[in-house]
Amino acid sequence: MDIEKLDISNIIYEIRGKQVMLDSDLAKLYECSNGTKSINLAVKRNLERFPEEFYFQLTLDEVNAIYSRFQIETLNNSRGSNMKYLPHVFTEQGVAMLASVLHTEKAIKTSIQIIKAFVSMRHFINDNEYRLSNVETKVLEHDNSIKLLQELFEENKEYFFDKEYDAYSKVLDIFKKVKNELIIVDRFTDKSLLDMIKNLDCSVILITSDKSKISKLDIEKYNNTYNNLIVYYDDSIHDRYFILDRNCVYLCGSSINYIGYRGSSIIMMNDIDTKNSVINKILKIIKV
Repeated sequence: MDIEKLDISNIIYEIRGKQVMLDSDLAKLYECSNGTKSINLAVKRNLERFPEEFYFQLTLDEVNAIYSRFQIETLNNSRGSNMKYLPHVFTEQGVAMLASVLHTEKAIKTSIQIIKAFVSMRHFINDNEYRLSNVETKVLEHDNSIKLLQELFEENKEYFFDKEYDAYSKVLDIFKKVKNELIIVDRFTDKSLLDMIKNLDCSVILITSDKSKISKLDIEKYNNTYNNLIVYYDDSIHDRYFILDRNCVYLCGSSINYIGYRGSSIIMMNDIDTKNSVINKILKIIKV
């Protein structure tokens, strides 16, 4: 499907005072292999990201109203009689969030076009009521929507590095997102980590196991100056993790002091159950 040639405004509906899109239309645009099943599963796994202002289920009357817009048979006729479940719809914010949890290249490109269509529709509907200040507000909304979508995909991206500086730089970028607390799990990190965290405006907890690479004396000298580091020695976790504010978790393919030296990756964990299991395991180690 050529999204550039498609007039998306034709499949944006006004429901409950909000502009929305059907889950079935989004499944086609995103080219989901299992149709709405793929969308429903993605939402189910990330329910906390889809409040009612992002996503809701239609009533029978609302479905009939949508179908009658184009003189299509209602649920009381042949098309509706084959419908097992009332469809769900997504608002503009819901479309952006859905694309981020589906996490496919097609969803990324398509969702940007969809958001542009939402904004254009708002401009068209309210054209006769605009004043200059309103126009500026809508333009800002448009820019913010695109920026939000781009940030969502940037955060959910998987990175692969085979160059040391690029990998080192990306780790620093991740660390700078922390607001209050950064937890690093890396069994074999060394004193080079101290240079990476010394300028962070947050507390840092390190879980490592090799005292020969970063000793208690190293930690004491570091904290005499920067005083933002707590270290736990534990070897019960093999993989390397970065945990940002006990919410966001990155899986790192190699120890920080070797990242990029050989091919390695950094992946943001999106599965809620897996992410929470990792966080809970680590909190038990630090006894919090």
